[in-house]
Amino acid sequence: MKVLVINCGSSSLKYQLIDMNTEESIAQGLVERIGIEGSVLTQKVEGREKYIIKQPMKDHKVAIQLVLGALVDKENGVISSMDEISAVGHRVVHGGEKFKSSVVINEEVKEYIRECFKLAPLHNPANMIGIEACEELMPNVPMVAVFDNAFHSTMPEKAYLYALPYELYTKHGIRKYGFHGTSHKYVSQKAAELLGKDIKDLKIITCHLGNGSSVTAVKGGVSIDTSMGFTPLEGLAMGTRSGNIDPAIIPFLMKEEGLTIEEVDNLLNKKSGVLGISGISSDFRDIEDAAFKEGVHRAQLALDIFEYKVKATIGAYAAIMGGVDAIVFTAGVGENGPESREGILKGLEFLGVEIDTEKNKVRGKVREISKEGSKVKAFVIPTNEELVIARDTVELISK
Repeated sequence: MKVLVINCGSSSLKYQLIDMNTEESIAQGLVERIGIEGSVLTQKVEGREKYIIKQPMKDHKVAIQLVLGALVDKENGVISSMDEISAVGHRVVHGGEKFKSSVVINEEVKEYIRECFKLAPLHNPANMIGIEACEELMPNVPMVAVFDNAFHSTMPEKAYLYALPYELYTKHGIRKYGFHGTSHKYVSQKAAELLGKDIKDLKIITCHLGNGSSVTAVKGGVSIDTSMGFTPLEGLAMGTRSGNIDPAIIPFLMKEEGLTIEEVDNLLNKKSGVLGISGISSDFRDIEDAAFKEGVHRAQLALDIFEYKVKATIGAYAAIMGGVDAIVFTAGVGENGPESREGILKGLEFLGVEIDTEKNKVRGKVREISKEGSKVKAFVIPTNEELVIARDTVELISK
């Protein structure tokens, strides 16, 4: 069985075709600049040159047509016909409170995804465009929605409710939802495998660290708290997002800087984080170069703040779980930032975790990075959100 995984952004589209008999990726690709001049599709197949298509793509329907064409292309494709695709799994960022797990897409599901547009205005509309384009081009192929926040639906009320008037929750759904759920789910399960233990017996802290970052407390295989909240703005300092701040800063900025609410929102989401502190970039590689090679104070400060926030969250989650068995690093910085991992784990020896600096010299590979005999194990585990989406898709359509 072959499953096509689709992840639509506002002007981009990631895709992967997976053979679920072996769980191996057959092809993966990225479409960029949809609806913008310079549209391009890049498809990668193991052992082959990249297949690149440069042509105008006015919308996601055109982009998906090109994706399907690339997959069946006589010279560069990987399947002989569209009939080989058994199902499509769609990443959907927000499922609100209604969907606590993945679902087969029907009209009712699509209507609720639309209702969640107000909760994820940048993501859910793009996700819906991808769903509708696939339905039109592949009318007889079952479609599944896999929600980014579903893994966190197990959080207790005391973790997900804000100390606001309760009616704001019942009226508007204002609560912590959490994101990166498929990533946290995958790496926590993989960590349990590496430990050779049942995940139901483990306390795991998963750190998805990249331009967007979040930490999750996984107890007994379920999420009991996570750092992102009502939106992905809450929590850690990130690439361009501020993370947690005193909410009184918002009206203060509006008054003192003469900013509109939209301008403050833009400042907190797109001009803050390590970009705002460093004044250099939101890319951690650029900041590390400036800090380590050039000795730029603000670059080092940005890294220090980022690591401090992650360390503080790990400590908090160890407290609420009553201990921790493993700490996992994943995503761009988590998988490829040995300096950041070391900075985060140094000082946590009291929890029982000791980092091995030699083992930690790894990028993008599964590896234990804690010392021999460390009570708490630390791992680098590359995430595979697409495989989680494909697994959920197969499970649902098989029923």
